[in-house]
Amino acid sequence: MSRRGPMPREIGFGANAPRFAPPPAFAGGRWFGAIALIALSAVGAALVSQHRFGMEPCPWCVLQRLIFVGIAIAALIGVAWRATAGRIVTGVLVLLLALSGIASAAWQHFYAAPSGSCNLTLADKIINGIGLDSMLPDVFAPRATCADAAVNLFGVPYDFWSMGLFVLLALAALRILAARRSH
Repeated sequence: MSRRGPMPREIGFGANAPRFAPPPAFAGGRWFGAIALIALSAVGAALVSQHRFGMEPCPWCVLQRLIFVGIAIAALIGVAWRATAGRIVTGVLVLLLALSGIASAAWQHFYAAPSGSCNLTLADKIINGIGLDSMLPDVFAPRATCADAAVNLFGVPYDFWSMGLFVLLALAALRILAARRSH
């Protein structure tokens, strides 16, 4: 012992000190956080495209925005709901919403955009039925036809970018669900 008190080795520091592991964290919480961030970033990119670059959305574009918002909300619930059942429920919800987003983007590209009009389609009925187009018109009001909204970004149709993000989010949800089964 020195004059100033015990040396670090004497009080249990060093190679012989007990090791305390941090509590195990659910990695799915990080996955849910990343899912929410990606989904909200997609909506942000769409809003920048609309309000900064004049790319007006069609009803199917707006429906995909709504699905991205739903995915973000479900993912944030998954971050907060730490029970196994909560992770499974929110993982399945994210997966189902991502699959509906894939279907929406595919329908927009292959059926709605080639037609001259996409008025009174399922997307229009959902948007009008929920009423978000009148509550938040700058975000959820369709302002173009599907043919007018068929634009490319770096040579790739905009709806394919959306579809790619939905695929990525579906794969992330499957990863979370697969991790739950292995425990």
